[in-house]
Amino acid sequence: MPWGAVAIVVVVFMIAGCAGTGGTTVQAPAVAAKSDAVVSEAQSVATAPAAPPANSAPKPVNAPPRRAVESAAPIAPAAPTAYKKNRTASAVVVAVGGGLSNGAVGPYMESYKQDLHKTLQEEMRSGAARVDKLPHNAVRIHIPVYVAFDADSSSIKPGFCTTMDKLADAVNRYGKTTLTVVGYPDGKTSAMRNPKLSQQRALSVARYLESKEVDPVRLATLIRSGLDAAGNGADSRRRVNRAFEIIVEPVLAKRVSS
Repeated sequence: MPWGAVAIVVVVFMIAGCAGTGGTTVQAPAVAAKSDAVVSEAQSVATAPAAPPANSAPKPVNAPPRRAVESAAPIAPAAPTAYKKNRTASAVVVAVGGGLSNGAVGPYMESYKQDLHKTLQEEMRSGAARVDKLPHNAVRIHIPVYVAFDADSSSIKPGFCTTMDKLADAVNRYGKTTLTVVGYPDGKTSAMRNPKLSQQRALSVARYLESKEVDPVRLATLIRSGLDAAGNGADSRRRVNRAFEIIVEPVLAKRVSS
């Protein structure tokens, strides 16, 4: 074969090899081109607004409202339950011998708070009680539950009766008020048992106050969930929840018309 013909055959073979699908020289640029196309497509998706895929759309839309409802439900406001069925706004005003005028409310409740500080000074020093001022001239008496009750019990400890007597005396001295006994869940009691136990403890406190001549029309009870007691973390919430409170509110004269 002439040398010219050999040269032509070699050149044709080389061109066929570069153009074949099995040639690495051709395949590599094809992969690169494909990658460039993918990158270009990804960049266009990232920079240009586009609707999310149909199968993923419900998740971001539905999940946040569901979580919001679940977290909000436990802290929904609850109304106190009257200790006696005949309690009405007018009945309360009659029971306390007439409500306070607007100008007298502030000084009256401030004097009451100072009286409680003096009456419960021993308990406050030992951590067995705390007295706080709340909005709208209300006063809160906070008692750790272990001070007043044994675990899983709604019977007031005999050793706590002295403190209860002090509270009853103060309550009777400042008779133009109502009292709401608030029960919180006990961190050492099962979730199923908690609501009933909290209610029973609140009723025990209300009954004791009634036995000390506190007019039952002035009394009410309220059960709150664990999330109502502020705290950071489960341990903190359990410490706060193992308590009960007495919320003292002034009776206003204008309530007689309601």
